[in-house]
Amino acid sequence: MRADCPGIVLRVATLGLMVMLAGCGLGARTPGAPEPLLRQPPPADFKHASLFAPTAQRITVARDWWTLYDDEALNALQRRLPDGNQNLAASLAQLRIAQAALDASRAPRLPAAGAGFALTRAEAATSAASGTTLAPSFSVNWELDLWGRLGQQVDAARARVEASEFDLEGLRLSLQATLAQTWLSLRAARAQSALLDDAVQAYQRSLQMTQDRYRVGIVPATDVAQAQTQLKTAQAQAADVAGSRALLENALAVLVGEMPAAISLGATDGLPNPPEVPLQLPAELLRRRPDIAAAERRAAAAAAQAGAAAAAFFPTVTLGANGSLRAGSLADLLAAPPLLWSLGPSLALAAFDGGARQAAVDSARALLDQASAQYRQTVLTAIQEVEDNLALNAALARQTQLLQESLVEARRALELTLNQYRAGTVSYLNVVAAQTTALSVERSLLDAKSRRLAATNQLLKNLAGGWGQQVK
Repeated sequence: MRADCPGIVLRVATLGLMVMLAGCGLGARTPGAPEPLLRQPPPADFKHASLFAPTAQRITVARDWWTLYDDEALNALQRRLPDGNQNLAASLAQLRIAQAALDASRAPRLPAAGAGFALTRAEAATSAASGTTLAPSFSVNWELDLWGRLGQQVDAARARVEASEFDLEGLRLSLQATLAQTWLSLRAARAQSALLDDAVQAYQRSLQMTQDRYRVGIVPATDVAQAQTQLKTAQAQAADVAGSRALLENALAVLVGEMPAAISLGATDGLPNPPEVPLQLPAELLRRRPDIAAAERRAAAAAAQAGAAAAAFFPTVTLGANGSLRAGSLADLLAAPPLLWSLGPSLALAAFDGGARQAAVDSARALLDQASAQYRQTVLTAIQEVEDNLALNAALARQTQLLQESLVEARRALELTLNQYRAGTVSYLNVVAAQTTALSVERSLLDAKSRRLAATNQLLKNLAGGWGQQVK
């Protein structure tokens, strides 16, 4: 080395430090890169809610929202869902993949160090010229993130991790709602089975009464045939509902990660009362929906990636240090052999790449436009879902009330018709019509109650677990 090498080394090191400090002082955002996507504002109001009460509190998915149904069997199934459902397990693995990608994106921002050791043997015509050379070496390189390219890649990876976290939360919420709806549908099917069983018993009594009257010559044979037809029809309807019950029970078993034959469901009667939807429904509740949060995070990741792509037009500045030892033998190595080394910054800039960098920027910006549009569409869909289920809930509440009133009249008409038939003033056809009407109204009432529960359950999901302030 030259005699003034120490001074040169000092000046180079000082220059490298100044460049590094300058890089730390620059902003992480690349000039000309897109700004972060602004969050989509919530709607000013829900059209079908009577009042609007805005809230500034940021809330997340409500904890144990299904307890609003006051059903211990449903609560027990929900407790089994997190550990048993295999879709949740797969989504959790996907989150770990995103977290690993984030860790990998951080690596280029740290110095990279390497070391090597070479052993060579040279043979010559004379033994004096032969020998073994030992060459240990090392290198340290550190790319300075002057233009924010590496930082924005980390930002993009972090946003993807956050999106994956929200995806996991969204899947959990969706599975909870699916489990609740499947259980409610099963309860509705059981209620329909009980109703049809009662109808079959009533029709059997009517058939027996008709046969008795036919034997003594009071009624014609057609009355017996009509009674038998009505009984068989009700039995067929009961068989159809029994099949639906079996499918729902199998679906519940798979949701909690059990074999269908291994799950035992307790008996339940009737349907629970639907939770009352409050008159005040703040649109701010939409902000806690995981699908909206995930879409926003993906748009933010696309914005950061677009900035990183734009940074490729700027030069890459790297601080590097390299060194090696030269020795003719192991003894020379231990005796402090000569050290060859270098230290200093390097500057690299691609002058011509055939438009590859511009194509990467165009692609990143197109992906940003796509993610932004998907984010806005997610918000609009969320608003529609809430509005739809608010309207449906109100309509089904009115329908249920009317059907309850209609059922009272249908049962009264059936009782009067049976009395008239026993007195011989009407034919059995009138009895069949009255019984069919009463059963139809009662089944329609059960169906309306079930649909209202489904609409309320969907609304709970649409609002990330309900309208309360209890959070997870």
